[in-house]
Amino acid sequence: MSAGLAALSTGFKGFARYLGGVLGADAYAKYLEHHRQAGHREPPLTEREFWRDRTDRQDSNPQGRCC
Repeated sequence: MSAGLAALSTGFKGFARYLGGVLGADAYAKYLEHHRQAGHREPPLTEREFWRDRTDRQDSNPQGRCC
């Protein structure tokens, strides 16, 4: 029974990761990875600054969003 529960748990975690990617929940982590790989000299934005900037850009330049 525990093998079945482990498989269910793994499947749910995979689905949650997929859904988070679709909804953009992993955007800050992707930003940090890009910032590190691009070799920027300035420190990355904080998570709060990142989300504020992203929201401001979306509000000033709306594109095909559902809401």
